[in-house]
Amino acid sequence: MAKSPEMKLAVFGRAGVGKSESTYRHQATIDDEVVTMEILDTAGQLLKVEDTQQKESHMRWGDGFVIVYDITDRGSFDEVAPLRGLLEEVKKPKNVPLVLVGNKADLDHARQVGTEEGERLAAEMACAFYECSACADEGGMVAEAFHELCRELRRRKVVQGKARRRSSTTHVKQAINKMLTKISS
Repeated sequence: MAKSPEMKLAVFGRAGVGKSESTYRHQATIDDEVVTMEILDTAGQLLKVEDTQQKESHMRWGDGFVIVYDITDRGSFDEVAPLRGLLEEVKKPKNVPLVLVGNKADLDHARQVGTEEGERLAAEMACAFYECSACADEGGMVAEAFHELCRELRRRKVVQGKARRRSSTTHVKQAINKMLTKISS
């Protein structure tokens, strides 16, 4: 029996956006494949300037990232773009696999960030966007955000695998051509 793929997912966002500080493992069936997710929830401490080494360590650890902001806190939304910039700086090459989540959708009466703003930012960052409530997740959007991130990681692995095979084939062709050239000379 094949071992299920394991994906390391880190959750970032300002303290108080609806996350908890913990690391846990979760197994889920995503598109008929069992996936093991190791999830690091940073609980916001990673946005403090003095925690730069810890922040970068968590960023290097993750394969994919969930950036969470609170729809009732404009400041948490304003921190998303700089956080993504830091992620891209730490995780080279650029185009880090991530999902943007606007949390606390159950508090629509206190909304400071419009759904359209979240959608626009996600489009600029070329990532999926979900608006949900971690407390009242009747629609399963929290799980769906994590599942979509796993799908994106899987797609990227397939593309990287094809690129690697293609380059390996090229190297083999070059080696054979060199050998044949030496033999014929």
